[in-house]
Formats: sequence, C-alpha cells, structure tokens
Amino acid sequence: MHLLILEDDLDLGHSLQQALRAEQITSVWLRRLADLPANPDWLGVDAVLLDLGLPDGEGLDLLAQWRQRQIRLPVLVMTARSTLEDRLAGLGGGADDYIIKPFATAELVARLHAVLRRSARQADALWVLGPLSLDPGQHQAWLRGEPLNLSPREFQILLELAREPGQVRPKAELAQRLQPLGEPLTHSALEVHVSNLRQKIGAERIQTLRGIGYRLLPDAPP
Repeated sequence: MHLLILEDDLDLGHSLQQALRAEQITSVWLRRLADLPANPDWLGVDAVLLDLGLPDGEGLDLLAQWRQRQIRLPVLVMTARSTLEDRLAGLGGGADDYIIKPFATAELVARLHAVLRRSARQADALWVLGPLSLDPGQHQAWLRGEPLNLSPREFQILLELAREPGQVRPKAELAQRLQPLGEPLTHSALEVHVSNLRQKIGAERIQTLRGIGYRLLPDAPP
C-alpha cells in the first residue's frame, strides 16, 4: 500500500511514516496544500490520509474540490475534531472514513484496509474473484484454494488488476503504481513480471490489449 499523507505537524508526520513503514506501507508526506500536484493520481497512491487543519487551507475544501472533479481516491480524514457535527461534515464531504487523533497505528491500518476493500467492492478482508483469492493485508493469494508462490512484484500487479477486474489498466499507470516497491519499473520489466504471473495463475486470466495495457479476467476458463 502506498499513501499520500497531508499533515502539517512535524512530529506526527515523522512518527506516522515510521509506524506505517513498519507495516510495509510506503507514503509521500506533504505539509501544505501548495505542495500538492493538481491531480493526486499522479503520485500513484492507493489512498490519502488527510488532516483537516492545514497551514494554507482546509482539508475539507480540498476534498470537496477532488470530489467535484471526480477524483475518487479513497480518503481517510484524521483530525482532533471529535464532535458529531465534525464527523458528519467529513463523511458528508466525501471522506471514506474518519479517525480521531490520537489513534493507534493498528486501528489506522485496519481502517485503511477496510477503505481499500470497499473501494475495490469487496465485502471481506479476503478478496474473491472467481477461483482467485487475495488477502491484501497478508500479501497472500490462492488459486482454487491452493497458495500461490508470488514475488512481491507479481502480487502487487495482481492486486492492482484485481482492484478493477475486467477493466483495462494502462501499462504506464501500472508501472507508476509499482514504483513505491523499489526502483522505477520500465515497461519491459513490467512485461516480464506479467509473463511470470501468467504462468502461475493461468495465461488466460490476464488479457493484453496491445499498445494499451492489461486486464484481469478472473472467470476465464482454464
């Protein structure tokens, strides 16, 4: 999982990144709205941790702008504002969840996984896509109940494709999403990883659209 953290507090930002890193969650940390690119999708993040009180603006105003522009990144608001009115304003303003400071890392991570699960339209921690099953939290996958021995790259590719099964994911987008795991991924390296993944889950389950990208067909016949 790769996050965007918008938080102005230096101590909290540092400790949050360190705690999330221990959970194998990488992040980009920004302290001001002015540091944010016009389109947060360019950062290749899975979700956003958003503080409401930022030095140069309100987090809720930013969230409203994103939703008006159809930017659908999952957003978890983290704030010390704990009244019912504040929580309702956050959720009504387009937040996917709301957590009150101070919070335990374990609760934050659990809420993040729940937000991503809902974003992928999965009702359970175990994602089921035909004969494929994935557990994003444990980085494990199964085919017809048998565990798959996937490399970290292969699992991440499968997870990214599983977020929108049947939908085409452009190569450039996939390569960007995989960058937080290490060195920037070239298209040729991506093709090698996809080829290896096909050998493990069945070539027919990942369709190539030449010159565009890939899509997962979980119900493809063996």
